[in-house]
Amino acid sequence: MQFTELVPDQAAVERIATGSTWAEGPCWVPASRTLRWSDIPGDRILQWHADSGAVDTYAEGVEFTNGRFLDRDGSVVQCSHGLRRVERDRDGTVSVVVDGWGGGRLNSPNDVVVASDGAIWFTDPAYGITQPREGHPGVREYGDHWVFRCGADGEDLRPVVTDVDEPNGLAFSPDERVLYVASSSGDLPVIRAYDIDGARVKNGRVFARLGADEGIPDGIRVDEHGDVWSSSHRGVVVFDPTGERLGTVPVPEVVSNLCFGGDDGTDLFLTATTSVYRVRTGTRDARQGAYAVS
Repeated sequence: MQFTELVPDQAAVERIATGSTWAEGPCWVPASRTLRWSDIPGDRILQWHADSGAVDTYAEGVEFTNGRFLDRDGSVVQCSHGLRRVERDRDGTVSVVVDGWGGGRLNSPNDVVVASDGAIWFTDPAYGITQPREGHPGVREYGDHWVFRCGADGEDLRPVVTDVDEPNGLAFSPDERVLYVASSSGDLPVIRAYDIDGARVKNGRVFARLGADEGIPDGIRVDEHGDVWSSSHRGVVVFDPTGERLGTVPVPEVVSNLCFGGDDGTDLFLTATTSVYRVRTGTRDARQGAYAVS
């Protein structure tokens, strides 16, 4: 698709919420018609209601949650910096999915995606133990920063990507044959791609780079056509499945993460520093329709 078809009006960036300290981890929850996101330093989860446009606090004292993703049953899988774990929120009841590997604790799970088979894939950089406002001081107990995969209930946890200095956002191609990982290292900020072979990945390569004035890629999403949408310091950058840049949506704040949602799935929601923005698009998430919400 042409970029003008993906984003018919690049200037129509609507701010729907503000007041966060550092907004992150947006997730559209169809059952409640709400957008849920983290205010990490504020140690709370906020939500925007599509029916009324109101914003309220979903939960407080949440141990610095970050990224989240809708599970197949409509619950939400989310990352906790403070508790150094991946957890599941089912109607307000939070339970641990996984919190350690190889006899030590995880660093601070950052972002997460759920595959169509229920497997959970997540990144584990160290921001929650190195950034004072985003968790609690700590050490890297397994000595690195990896991307992990586990079963739906935390079983068979294993590292799958070990060659990224600071793995951050991640997303699947529509057929789940490619995993994209945002590398947010200050020395080499790129989006990398890996071929998926069952529970393993291989053939890691650089997929795309942001411009010198665009900062680092953080959260990423893939649409139904295989286009990769990346956050940046200046807005959202869109690449086609070959890594060619299609265009940019300017946003007045640093964009941390993004997700598709809304009743027909074509709204793009952006968490950006203190605010949440909405952009109308002509596409949907690659995972759209994959999960039946009960």
